[in-house]
Amino acid sequence: MKQITERQQQVLDFISKYTKDNGYPPTVREIGEHFGISLRAVQDHIGALQKKGFLSQSQKRARSISVLVDNHSEPTTFVSKVPLLGTVAAGKPLLSEENLDGFVNLAEPFVRPGKSYFALRVRGQSMINAGILEGDLAVVEQAKTAVDGQIVVAVIDNAITLKRFYKEADRVRLQPENPDFSPIYSKDVMIVGILSNIVRTY
Repeated sequence: MKQITERQQQVLDFISKYTKDNGYPPTVREIGEHFGISLRAVQDHIGALQKKGFLSQSQKRARSISVLVDNHSEPTTFVSKVPLLGTVAAGKPLLSEENLDGFVNLAEPFVRPGKSYFALRVRGQSMINAGILEGDLAVVEQAKTAVDGQIVVAVIDNAITLKRFYKEADRVRLQPENPDFSPIYSKDVMIVGILSNIVRTY
């Protein structure tokens, strides 16, 4: 997108703020009065901003100036409604209604557009050396595969566990982050997600 002059930016900012404050855009005359410039000068600025893709205007209607690009506005934060899983029912699909314990609204950087997530309450002390404590909310990106060293949510014998993933020659090792707990070895591990973030409330 083309650069705009300082005065064009001021005009764009005024139109944007006026529209937000009043619910409709200013007229050419109101813009001219605000800046103390002629109607011709206002039209020149509007024309330049239209050519550069910042504004649109209908010549047939009053108050028809529309801001297309507001390069000073705050970006919209992405928010996702993430399913919170309670006690996972054996034999039921992970995100089935039987396992659902409500929803939590999470924003970036905890979640990102285009990805699917679920959340689990952490139980136990097996991952404390990774900074994951009992009661934390684990935000998990849905995934079916993982690479060595990632912390995953896995299903083994209809039980859910949060551990660090390692692929060995003929089995998978799910490694806890607490020396008081032993690794889990299995040939039948289903990865359902990769830990994205931990949310902790005090």
